[in-house]
Amino acid sequence: MALRAGRRDGSGDAWTASAGAAVAARRGHPWIYREQLRGPFERHAPGEIVRVRDPEGAPLGSAVLDPRSPIAARLWTRGDERLDVGCMRDRIAQALARRDALIDAETTAFRCVHGEGDRAPGVVVDRYGDVAVLRLDGEGIAAWAERLADPLFEVLRARGVRSLVLRSTEKGAAQKIATLRGQPPPDRLTVAEHGVPFVVDLAHGQKTGAFLDQRENRRRVGALARGRRVLNLFSYAGGFSLHAARGGATRCTSVDVAAGAHATAQASFRAAGIDPDGHDFVTADVFGYLERAAARGERWDLVISDPPNMAPSAATRGRALTAYRKLHALCVKVLSPGGLFCAASCSSHVSLDDFFGTLADDALGRSDLRILEVAGAGPDHPVLAAFPEGRYLEFCVVG
Repeated sequence: MALRAGRRDGSGDAWTASAGAAVAARRGHPWIYREQLRGPFERHAPGEIVRVRDPEGAPLGSAVLDPRSPIAARLWTRGDERLDVGCMRDRIAQALARRDALIDAETTAFRCVHGEGDRAPGVVVDRYGDVAVLRLDGEGIAAWAERLADPLFEVLRARGVRSLVLRSTEKGAAQKIATLRGQPPPDRLTVAEHGVPFVVDLAHGQKTGAFLDQRENRRRVGALARGRRVLNLFSYAGGFSLHAARGGATRCTSVDVAAGAHATAQASFRAAGIDPDGHDFVTADVFGYLERAAARGERWDLVISDPPNMAPSAATRGRALTAYRKLHALCVKVLSPGGLFCAASCSSHVSLDDFFGTLADDALGRSDLRILEVAGAGPDHPVLAAFPEGRYLEFCVVG
């Protein structure tokens, strides 16, 4: 429960945001950092509701408090609008309703609620067939898990969901998923993207089970792959490889350091009617693999690089850009003449201009390539105009 019976919340206390935070909040930014917020933190617990005002006393909105986090408050409402479980339920229901018009009938895996992008800060819901996975970012909104479970399951069940599970965000958690409502889900299940079936490992997979934000970019790779030899780096569960093979690639080579991920990829190939023995699955460090492949003179017609988050914080941005430059230079060394290179970044701390810099002539060590296409996440991952942190995914086609 977010608030224990009989315990008051923090809405009656004086919570004042800095002038800079007030400007950002009025533009639509949902976060207020701890150093930007003045209030009686010591008297309040994660999950309590606080009403935030600007330095002149004008109301900015109501937020969920997370006093131990650098992001101390996440605004759900603006002005004098109150925040309670009913408001949260309505916001989540609106996000789900929007997906009815966004997702085609041949796609059974997609994001139902995208946190701040759906003006539901900290709440992420991904759907895999008849299973919905809830992830709550931060102690503040995590305190609302039980209170949100019933209204969330109610609107999901009306859309055919039979299981609502909570995904742990704690590192090293012994149990990654716990059933909140409905039937316990299987560890693995088969879903589809634009009619292409693939296997999701709910029990052991990354994020909520799969990286749904790359769905439209996987589809694009499928369209680009016909007649090409494809190299998929940081392949994880093989989504790009699967779409490339379905799209007519002559052979796909998937490279990832996690051997277990290849088993999931091969299961997806079989589910899609593709013999995985006709393709290569290599367990190796990507940088080392590329160096060895370049030395051997190996070439591919389509190279895809989708590494994990290289810049999890602003402090690691410089190191990440250096790593991207090295990675991209290695990628184009194994690119066939006339080939295509798909480069991705999934860090909000690396801007699009930053990322372009790692694809410039001096970074790649050649001057015959250009950026042909730029994409991001699919429409089920909306962004707010005043929330740059939400614009984290870049996908560039270079040729």
